[in-house]
Amino acid sequence: MEKRRKTGRPLPVYALIIGIGFVLLQGLLYGLALFLSRLIGTSSLMFSPKIPIIDDLFPIIPSFVLVYLFSFAFWSFGTAAVSYTGKHNFINYLIGLTLSYYLTFLVLLTFPTYIDRNAEGLSLFASRSDPFSRLLTFVYGVDGGNFGYNLLPSYHCLSSVYCYLGVRKHPEIPVGFRIYTLIMSVLICFSTLFTKQHYFLDVISATAIAILCFAAVSKLDPGKAILEKQFSKKAQIQ
Repeated sequence: MEKRRKTGRPLPVYALIIGIGFVLLQGLLYGLALFLSRLIGTSSLMFSPKIPIIDDLFPIIPSFVLVYLFSFAFWSFGTAAVSYTGKHNFINYLIGLTLSYYLTFLVLLTFPTYIDRNAEGLSLFASRSDPFSRLLTFVYGVDGGNFGYNLLPSYHCLSSVYCYLGVRKHPEIPVGFRIYTLIMSVLICFSTLFTKQHYFLDVISATAIAILCFAAVSKLDPGKAILEKQFSKKAQIQ
């Protein structure tokens, strides 16, 4: 019961700042990968990861842009929520998330990808006046216009899946919140498909990287070594 009461406290400010920092880091790496790919020439190898037989099954649903945009808040507060699981798990979480971010960055840099939004029906929605279509058109305009880049793997899906992995087996987090995190992770992944910001392969590859990095860090458990080192230093000082 004591563990459950802890989750009723406000989110630690430092953890929320870290969560926001990772959102900013994601944006930085996204832009840097595109810039460097053009600088070193890998952009000439740019390809579309679309699998028509699968991706054409997903129509554009403008209302999903709300879920797509909500993801930025979800990652910030989701990362902060993991701090309730204790220092050990939180350290491992941050290390694994960092590893997954940079691994994704290397893939984006080495194998740049694109999406032709006009070919996917962007022009049909750009002329509509409903608020969802307008908002989606605005998102397209901010993110490259007629062409979107850095698709595979999807940072949106990677970050969302990792938020769920960070809390899924921890009784310190209420079951309801764990279920909510799972549902939101799935919805965000679908939002990237229904807004035509990503393709199916982008979702699968991002999920695979998230699971791989989480499993690797859980196995190596650097958080334990870091905490033991801190404890040893405190003991020596005392």
